[in-house]
Amino acid sequence: MNEALLRSLTPSVLGVLVRRGADFATAEDAVQDALVEAVRVWPDDPPRDAKGWLVTVAWRKFLDVTRADVARRRREDRVDEEPAPGPASGADDTLQLYFLCAHPSLTPSSAVALTLRAVGGLTTRQIAQAYLVPEATMAQRISRAKRTVSGVRFDQPGDVATVLRVLYLVFNEGYSGDVDLAAEAIRLTRQLATAIDHPEVAGLLALMLLHHARRAARTAPDGSLVPLAEQDRGRWETAAIAEGVEILQAALGRDRLGDFQAQAAIAALHADARTAEETDWVQIVEWYDELARLTDSPVVRLNRAVAVGEADGPRAGLAALAALDDSLPRHAAAAAYLHERDGDLATAARLYAEAAHKAPNLAERDHLTRQAARLNARGRR
Repeated sequence: MNEALLRSLTPSVLGVLVRRGADFATAEDAVQDALVEAVRVWPDDPPRDAKGWLVTVAWRKFLDVTRADVARRRREDRVDEEPAPGPASGADDTLQLYFLCAHPSLTPSSAVALTLRAVGGLTTRQIAQAYLVPEATMAQRISRAKRTVSGVRFDQPGDVATVLRVLYLVFNEGYSGDVDLAAEAIRLTRQLATAIDHPEVAGLLALMLLHHARRAARTAPDGSLVPLAEQDRGRWETAAIAEGVEILQAALGRDRLGDFQAQAAIAALHADARTAEETDWVQIVEWYDELARLTDSPVVRLNRAVAVGEADGPRAGLAALAALDDSLPRHAAAAAYLHERDGDLATAARLYAEAAHKAPNLAERDHLTRQAARLNARGRR
């Protein structure tokens, strides 16, 4: 059974049902039921047209549910519209589904969870693991989100800002998680940039390209994380970096700065440095100042503290870090790094171990654990 094929067909099949008048929640359930049926039937009887088969089965399952609804008579009339088996339209409804999932009434976390489930094809368990919450908690969150958008049609989409935020979160999930959604997020952002002339859409696309360009160098052959300063810059994709910088420069030239453009500017400064030692940390701190002004985000201020530590010395970075809540994600990891640079190896080792305990994923936990072990070993010499 080709699970990748099923996942790739999910958005199109879901889009067909919604365009035909199905409410989102029921349509999503019907598509999932059709996928389960495909897993059962296809190994022994593969269809000639996979998408057409899924549309037909999902529509029938949708009708089975709606017939039992209060509006049974009205909805049963839709049976005449059932698509006949055969070649189905190749239209890509994925971006429209992102707009539907990014309804303004949803929080960004709920919107991205719904998108990962309905459009990305992830299981509730996979999404729960990504968010570090129990599966039952995530199931309730997704169910509430589906109920919220159940009456929304394609002519009632979420706004662009919410879609950008969801695309960014999906990109990050693909960039750091077990399921590769990063390339798909870039593809959809390209589509959006073609459809909408907006500097923040361009800023997000530039940011994604600049981050994705470094992807091959982020992990060692054994799967362990490689920090930015230690990456082999010869493995960075220069074409993607050049494209990202060009897109960013055009966006910045419009003088409508937004947080994605500011983030992309920081990524571009990292990409521009031939070695870690040549990184222009002073400019990076200035861009973090702009980003903090735009977002007032404590996470941005934490990253700024690390940049200050590079530009002005570790004690200046620790002073900036001291003004922040130590419960922030990755606060202990940032403090550990700065203490190590300041020569306080015992404190750094303790903080690396603490950060490992709080790490959001296995790869990061293993990296921080190795950092703690490395400093502890140096302390015993």
